[in-house]
Amino acid sequence: MGLRVPVHVFSTDSISRAGLESQLRFQPDIHVVGAEQLGGEVVAVVAAESPDPATLDAVADLRRRGVDKLVLVVAALNDADLIAVIEAGVSALIRRPEVSPERLSDLVRRAAAGEAELPADLLTRLFRQVSHMQNDVLTPRGLRLAGLSPRETAILKLVAEGYDTDEIAARLSYSPRTVKNVLHGVTTRFQLRNRSHAVAYALKEGLI
Repeated sequence: MGLRVPVHVFSTDSISRAGLESQLRFQPDIHVVGAEQLGGEVVAVVAAESPDPATLDAVADLRRRGVDKLVLVVAALNDADLIAVIEAGVSALIRRPEVSPERLSDLVRRAAAGEAELPADLLTRLFRQVSHMQNDVLTPRGLRLAGLSPRETAILKLVAEGYDTDEIAARLSYSPRTVKNVLHGVTTRFQLRNRSHAVAYALKEGLI
């Protein structure tokens, strides 16, 4: 067996924390770690009722402690919270009723691999939000930043549609490494946190 993915579960509700930890402990390629082991290789699973200011503060604290791969489990999510969640650096999001050992562990593995995932309906809502921001807020003020190359645009469009690295590579006839390098280039150039943040940025700027 290869190296196991270290995961730290954070929740102010001890029952929620114990439940998520128990789901992850049965995965042979995942092991649960304590707060004292936080670092760049750790995936943090944050559980909360909603992404309220206290939850986003907890996410920010985890990032300050070196964690940059975050999965958010919430009971409810309003449209107004979406961009805040993405800009906070959350890699993946799942609603509590949709959590299962298989689904949660898959999101952890994707986050560990540097991938990001939002439910399809949330991507649609995110698109609506950033389109409104671009059309009704930024454009009237003449605000718009630099563009993307055709290759970057094509890859980000597929990320926005929910495709993973291998699927994007197959559709565009690139290697998975090329896809990862392009996405890394976009996130680095525009100082973005992850793929979801890159998609939100590109949509907001009207680039995809």
